[in-house]
Amino acid sequence: MAMMRLRREDPRVVGSFRLHRRLGAGGMGVVYLGSDRRGQRVALKVIRPDLAEDQEFRSRFAREVSAARRIRGGCTARLVAADLEADRPWFATQYVPGPSLHDKVAEDGPLTAAEVASVGSALSEGLVAVHEAGVVHRDLKPSNILLSPKGPRIIDFGIAWATGASTLTHVGTAVGSPGFLAPEQVRGAAVTPATDVFSLGATLAYAAMGDSPFGHGSSEVMLYRVVHEEAQLAGVPDALAPLVRACLAKDPEERPSTLQLSLRLKEIAAREAQGLGAVDTRPPAPRRTPDRQGAERSTGRLADTRQDRDRDRDRTAEHAAQRTRRAPGTPPPSRTNGTGRRTAPPRTGGRSGSRPAPRSNGGRTAPPRTTSTGRRGPANPRLLRQRLIVFVVVTLLVALGIAAAQGCQGPARGLEQSSPQGAVTTAAAATDARSLGSAP
Repeated sequence: MAMMRLRREDPRVVGSFRLHRRLGAGGMGVVYLGSDRRGQRVALKVIRPDLAEDQEFRSRFAREVSAARRIRGGCTARLVAADLEADRPWFATQYVPGPSLHDKVAEDGPLTAAEVASVGSALSEGLVAVHEAGVVHRDLKPSNILLSPKGPRIIDFGIAWATGASTLTHVGTAVGSPGFLAPEQVRGAAVTPATDVFSLGATLAYAAMGDSPFGHGSSEVMLYRVVHEEAQLAGVPDALAPLVRACLAKDPEERPSTLQLSLRLKEIAAREAQGLGAVDTRPPAPRRTPDRQGAERSTGRLADTRQDRDRDRDRTAEHAAQRTRRAPGTPPPSRTNGTGRRTAPPRTGGRSGSRPAPRSNGGRTAPPRTTSTGRRGPANPRLLRQRLIVFVVVTLLVALGIAAAQGCQGPARGLEQSSPQGAVTTAAAATDARSLGSAP
């Protein structure tokens, strides 16, 4: 907030507060930066000398103090002290550091869609607390919103009024700021919470465009546009334009409530913030299934969508089933790992821990079969039959050799005792039997 030096006519001490700088001046008085004896900083508002004798302005000032006391929550500056009976009535609130929304936009330009939605959500939530206290602000505008580090704060309840009260101070004069007044305020009808909703819509439009939605001109021209012409929202982001237009409806019954505004603006702020965090800073488009061929041409890989992943999974399963159903003895086709890349063939060799070399089968070599999960599958049925036949033949030969050896032991004993030649014959038979038993 811009600060100015104290002028010669400005007081130096008000109540128990010492004044240091000027923070601003309005239609009712001047706001100063002050501090108490403990060093707590306050924003102290003193009514103008020429208005101090006007009972109407004293009453309006008293309403502002009463409204500040009734409102609970962090949406407004907390009331610290007040003196309504002084020669120049004053009250002090907690000092809120930070520029006004008006100054922020004037210096840095319009806010982004995410920033506008975030500020609007906090203001809507603050207005819920204001209206629950039975108060209507009636003068919500960019200069009455302070952007503190802890969130926006609503200030200046100088013309705040109870719900249902008239907006006219004198016949034919509307109280408030042209361009941000609601049509019912201009007509002199009763104010309601919907009155602040209209002002909030005009404030959000200003934050997004950097200008009033009803343009510029004299007070009479601006008030006429508010009542009879539609707001110009050409510069408002598409994500916010429908909601802002609903707030600026001429009929109060057609405007959304502050609670509905708060919830909707939170959703928009979250969505827009995610869009700002992405590589592409444009507002996020609706989620659509990308063209598969176009994605492959641009990125060289499959589009990363749920439909494409399911389709690839189904194709992988179908290929695995086709390999399982393939005729025996037919070498399997080249395999893929589910991503479209060809897998390398299994390594073979004599090193410890390596996979066994493929077995010979009629002059052809068939690599070991594996399933789609990488485990070894069932062997070739033809190879199993051949192994079984070899095993049976070898077993029969061994059995015959053992039987022959046992049959020759009886007759040979007599021959061993009668002649050396019999011993030689017996030894030769035993040798033949052992040879038959060890034959494969």
